[in-house]
Amino acid sequence: MRKLVVSISVVFTFLLWVSFAEAISLNDAYKSKKSDVQVKGSGTVIRILKDDNQGSRHQKFILKLSSGQTILIAHNIDLAPRINSISKGDSIQFYGEYEWNNKGGVVHWTHKDPNGNHIGGWLKHNGRVYQ
Repeated sequence: MRKLVVSISVVFTFLLWVSFAEAISLNDAYKSKKSDVQVKGSGTVIRILKDDNQGSRHQKFILKLSSGQTILIAHNIDLAPRINSISKGDSIQFYGEYEWNNKGGVVHWTHKDPNGNHIGGWLKHNGRVYQ
C-alpha cells in the first residue's frame, strides 16, 4: 500500500511539473521569437481595441507586462464569455498560446477547446475566470 501511495505521489508531482514547464516565460518566448507555446502571466490593460468580427469573434486588448513588454490578447468570444467590465488600468491574468511578432506578440486560445484537442486557456479579471 505504501508503494502505491508513493508511486501515485511521484506521478502526480511529475504531471504538475510537466504542465508548469509547458508554460515558458513570455520574455523567453519573445526574445527567442517562439510561437505556438503556452504562456502564463499577468499585465495591466493599456488599450482596449474594437472586437474583431471577421470569422470567429475576438475581444482584443493590449496588456503591459511588468517587464515593460506589451502583448495583444485575442479572446475568442464565440467560445468563451466576454469580459464586459474591462477598463484601462485593470489587471488581467492569462494562460494561452503565444504567437511571436515584433510588437510583443499575441496570446490567444484563452478558452477551452470544444473538441478537446488543444490545451484550454483562460483569462482572470476581478477574481472571475473567463474560459
